[in-house]
Amino acid sequence: RSGGCGTGRDSILEPLSFPEDPGSSASLSSTKAAPCALCPDLQPLWEKDPLLKHLLLEHKLVIADVRLVADFPRYMMYWRRRFAEQPLTDFCSVIQTNSEGPVEKQEQYFLLCDALPEDRILREQLQQRRLEEVLEQQQREREDITFQRACMFCNEEFKGNRSLLLNHMAKEHACNVGLPDNIVYCDEFLDTLEKKLDSLQCLYCEKVFRDKTTLKDHMRKKQHRKISSKNKEYDRFYVINYLELGKTWEEVQSEDDRELAEDQDDDWSDWQAHPLRVVCLFCEHQSDTMEQIYAHMEETHGFDLHKIKADFSEYNLKFYQQVKLVNYIRRELHQCRCYGCQEKFVSREEVLRHIVDTTHAMKIPEPSTWDQPQYYFPTYENDALLCALSDSDSEMEEAERCRGVPVIAEDVSDLQELRHNSALNHLLKAGTSAR
Repeated sequence: RSGGCGTGRDSILEPLSFPEDPGSSASLSSTKAAPCALCPDLQPLWEKDPLLKHLLLEHKLVIADVRLVADFPRYMMYWRRRFAEQPLTDFCSVIQTNSEGPVEKQEQYFLLCDALPEDRILREQLQQRRLEEVLEQQQREREDITFQRACMFCNEEFKGNRSLLLNHMAKEHACNVGLPDNIVYCDEFLDTLEKKLDSLQCLYCEKVFRDKTTLKDHMRKKQHRKISSKNKEYDRFYVINYLELGKTWEEVQSEDDRELAEDQDDDWSDWQAHPLRVVCLFCEHQSDTMEQIYAHMEETHGFDLHKIKADFSEYNLKFYQQVKLVNYIRRELHQCRCYGCQEKFVSREEVLRHIVDTTHAMKIPEPSTWDQPQYYFPTYENDALLCALSDSDSEMEEAERCRGVPVIAEDVSDLQELRHNSALNHLLKAGTSAR
């Protein structure tokens, strides 16, 4: 369970979770310029998109699947040298437009693609080289101990390995951006995410909101503390996207899933369920059953949920009211505040000591305080106590009374007569005679 105390009343904006130099980061943001492969001069140098447009309009050259070229400047330099040695038609397929029209309106375009073995080998070599560079960069980031950065959600500082921050974001803020071992160019990745948040933009759906509070509420309620797999902007930050030429992470992962499904044994006879353990409202104590956790909270902390349900009998504490009450108590204690008198403390230990000394464990505020929609959302996302709550005692008693209504069975005292007079017997004889 998170041990820190919030500084404000509404500081929890996501479900918490119970516990179960050479290092400098290289950048991907600067796009490299390249010379034209067909112009006689090396200058000017072009950015990728303008260069592709120039090749099409000026030289009638089209490069197929250019997005799969791992290093476009090196790719251009290679073909610049080769085009100087041999004619363009030795390497490219020739496409003639308007072939049935007048000669003056016909045009020839040249297609450079990986159907040419030389082009295919070049692309694979560039892909391999890029993969080696990415793995070297990732290793530098793993060994870098100078990393220092604040969490973009709670401003807690992290030093040393980048995985500490990424794991913290996943565990404490339910913001899972992937396994640390699969992430590369981590600093720029985090810069990209922070820039979106600073622009009041949701990381997942990318909608823009009017203020940070609205944005945080949206991301928490919609569970949008993640990135969209459809946004290709993030692909460059994941090692899996560099593994195979022409395959995205989704394709690589689907292949792995298919192999796993083929290898899986359908026999579930040795499967064992692992029951969730219920955690005390006040301390770290865990129990396997509700009876045990109720007994612990009453004996150790003086908290009796059954008595509270009886005291609020006129309010009829049903399941959802109990859920909101538990979430309210957990949130107040996480923020180091007594839920009975609203007094704020520096640490969780102090507020628990205060609750014992003042016997505030059973001092529950008026329902208007905690019976609010915001407490439908769990304070701890894996809170097994919420799953084990039951309806109010009066409702349970009503259910017991309904279960006690007798069901009168058919009189079967004379079995011999029943056999002769049964409608099923007549149907059975009719079916036999029909044969």
